[in-house]
Amino acid sequence: MNIVDMVESQMIASIKNEKDIDMAIKSSSNIAFLLTGNLINIEDHIRRLRSANMHIFVHLDFIDGISNTKSAVSYIAKVWKPTGIITTKSNLIKFAKEEGLMAVQRIFLIDFGAVQKGIEMAKSCKPDAVEVLPGLMPQIIDKLTKEIHLPLIAGGLISERADVLAALESGALAVSSGNPSMWNLNL
Repeated sequence: MNIVDMVESQMIASIKNEKDIDMAIKSSSNIAFLLTGNLINIEDHIRRLRSANMHIFVHLDFIDGISNTKSAVSYIAKVWKPTGIITTKSNLIKFAKEEGLMAVQRIFLIDFGAVQKGIEMAKSCKPDAVEVLPGLMPQIIDKLTKEIHLPLIAGGLISERADVLAALESGALAVSSGNPSMWNLNL
């Protein structure tokens, strides 16, 4: 299965606080980006989200106690068994793919240099999708979808339905939001 086929709701629950896990489970989102947790509780978070038939992507850069190594990715794949990972680090994308996990490359678009570097990284490590932040730049989203030919997820600073629609109209596959009130837009 690829990420395009996974998306049922174009709103992705980007869970930044453990208290929001229940809201994600009750939302119309079928994909969760897990940006909270630690070595002690992450397995339970994944189990709860999986029991709600959600696809779970663990953001390795935010999980307390995880190192950025090949063995850490191997452990996550074999023990936690999420759908995939999210990271800003291209070497971890390669490790995840070797372990059979899906991988989302997160890119911060702070200037044109960052846009170009993001394009190069995506082409070299071949993630399953690219998440761009901030997601409020329809022209850049359109440019990236034409340049990298990978599913694009817009995230960051999106706070209204109009922001979501603008990102989707520009070519984004889906939109990730850390705001639980956005998770039920039914898109």
